[in-house]
Amino acid sequence: MTFLAIENVGKRFGHTTALDGVSLGIERGSFVALLGPSGCGKSTLLRIIAGLETPTFGRITVDGEDITRLPPERRRLAMMFQSYALLPHMTALENVRFPLRMQGREGAAEQRRRAMETLALVGLDHLAERLPREMSGGQQQRVALARAIIAEPRVLLLDEPLSNLDARLREDMQIELQALHRRLGLTTLFVTHDQEEALSLADRVVLLNQGRIDRDATADALYDDPGTAFAADFLGAANLVPVTVEATEDGHTAILEDGQRLQLASAPGPGPRQLVLRQEDITLADPSEPGLEATIEARIFLGTRVRYLVRLGDLRLRVLAPRHLQYPPGTPVRLQIDPANCRWSREGP
Repeated sequence: MTFLAIENVGKRFGHTTALDGVSLGIERGSFVALLGPSGCGKSTLLRIIAGLETPTFGRITVDGEDITRLPPERRRLAMMFQSYALLPHMTALENVRFPLRMQGREGAAEQRRRAMETLALVGLDHLAERLPREMSGGQQQRVALARAIIAEPRVLLLDEPLSNLDARLREDMQIELQALHRRLGLTTLFVTHDQEEALSLADRVVLLNQGRIDRDATADALYDDPGTAFAADFLGAANLVPVTVEATEDGHTAILEDGQRLQLASAPGPGPRQLVLRQEDITLADPSEPGLEATIEARIFLGTRVRYLVRLGDLRLRVLAPRHLQYPPGTPVRLQIDPANCRWSREGP
């Protein structure tokens, strides 16, 4: 059943529309990522849920309670900001204890006990007496997370909380967030612009584009079948290839703009279409092998893999290949594509 319901929520700032009638139902205990580029409306939606922004129209309910016009302190939600927003003059313990003090819950001794327990949950009870300036960015992030969960919120809202961390710390914190979610079962809404972060953390990914929901699916389903040109490009930077689909005795064939043909396992029907090809689903082969004729334009070393820019007529494609392949610019190659890996944009060519 829906626990957090966002019903036709819109937000305008003057003549600018930040959200354009967003509707979303989130189940209790789920971990949902709001994903999209800067300016798509994801942080605005999170702030509206938290009560930090007022919607122009629409309604929000939590467990059946309409919270649309409630002040933030009465919503029983918790929000963790990108900047962490720790109080600089307070120790880690006092920062975590702060929400309980504001709510007037329990006595001081009980508040401190619970704060220590929550710090232990994020592995920082040994730094309870340190000030924020005496801690690393990752440690500050954990303190902010402990402060967000101590009051047992109905929904945990996370606004790009990992964006200020370096790559290794970000990966460590992704693992910590997953473990914490499994342990506590908090309904969590996570805002990020990082598609790998969204796909690795969330049970479900909601992709926003220009204030509207473009796609809403599980991480696996969204990556395997992006469905729209925007989703295909944003999630893994897939290649979008205009083709004409033609029915044949063997099924269907995609005819590229330069006249080359690609056999298909299935197709949405004859006519102009837009083929979606993941970079990792294209195999580079020598010119003596079968496949589409292409030429290497550029080679970009990525460590474990290599990204090639290849040209087919006027079309450029990106291909991810193993690092041991050595094709310098100007080399003729063949592109081998498994028909089963051909996906389609629902928006046409």
